Amino acid sequence: MPEFAYVARDPSGQKKSGILTANSQHDALAQLDGMALLPVEIRVAKDPKSVRTKRVSGQVMANVYNQMASLLRSGVPLLRALTVIAQQASKPALKEVLTEVKLRVEDGEPLAVAMARFPRVFSEMAVNMVRAGAEGGFLEDALERVAAFTEQQEDLKGRAAGALAYPIFLACVGTVVVSVLVIFFVPKFEPLFAALREKGQLPYATDLLLAISAFLQSYWWLIGGVLGFGVVGLISFLQTERGRVWLDWFKIRLPLLGPIFLNLAVARFCRVLGTLLNNGVPILRALDISSDAAGNRILSESIRQASENISAGEKLAAPLAASGYFPNQVVEMISVAEEANTLDKVMIQIADSLEKTTFRRLDMLVRLLEPMMLLVMAGIVFFIVLALMVPLLNSSGTV
Repeated sequence: MPEFAYVARDPSGQKKSGILTANSQHDALAQLDGMALLPVEIRVAKDPKSVRTKRVSGQVMANVYNQMASLLRSGVPLLRALTVIAQQASKPALKEVLTEVKLRVEDGEPLAVAMARFPRVFSEMAVNMVRAGAEGGFLEDALERVAAFTEQQEDLKGRAAGALAYPIFLACVGTVVVSVLVIFFVPKFEPLFAALREKGQLPYATDLLLAISAFLQSYWWLIGGVLGFGVVGLISFLQTERGRVWLDWFKIRLPLLGPIFLNLAVARFCRVLGTLLNNGVPILRALDISSDAAGNRILSESIRQASENISAGEKLAAPLAASGYFPNQVVEMISVAEEANTLDKVMIQIADSLEKTTFRRLDMLVRLLEPMMLLVMAGIVFFIVLALMVPLLNSSGTV
């Protein structure tokens, strides 16, 4: 029997969480009702029969959502639609998951609950959108919105990765070139400069370059070990909850890149919240889902605090402004939208505007980053050549 993790509020408004064992989500909701608790979130916590699967790309999942929406809109029953999509799936992992979802739906399990058993394939946003669509009678629209949102997020990731690919390539090539010069090329000049060092005529830059080269040659194993242990330790730390929180804090505090990371997280939150509200999801539930979709734990915590204020009857704009992570323009637009009762549409408009502005800033930063990295590499190489050539020129002038 599956277990459901829940977050609910008691009659006094206090949050409660725990685990329930039930045959279905409906039974779990009935248990919460018997406990006089108002459900805020309920999801599958553990299912021993769940299939462990590989991750499926967002573009593939967007196609699945679009196909399912088209079939349902054409009057194809849900079970038949799942069968057709599973048969057409090109990836074995996806075929296995869709087949399992179809079997569970056939046994009477809601589609959203069956999807929630495979978090590596179906995102939490997709599961909750499908749940809202099934309960509200707009499942086809919900699937189409999930597909559009997934495609947009994949495009966002692709553009960011494409913009940073060339600067990262330059950094890697520059590091390799400089390392080869210092470790293998510079030591060949050591015998030529020995006499100048004894006379005290060796320039400081040349002496420094030779010392760095000798250190790298003698202690490369120590440097490699320290870097290796450092990388392993950092990865282990970032896998902890404290490490993830620190990384999210560090990303939004970075000079130049920090505002970009923060604006993208705010844009993700606004888009998910607007999409959920547009599909009839209650505001508190939509805030819980969209806070996780922001992709930044610092921002998510601020959103959760804002949702607590909303449950007490306050507006959304004020606590978001108090957090200090939301731009003033965004806060003003949210405040006006709350007054006009158009929050769902305005949140999507905010996301579109933030993404356009952020990508313009990212493109400009990347364009500046490329020449800056070329200048840094050229400066390092120039220092190496100059440090080697000056003593040689001085020696030839003396002769």
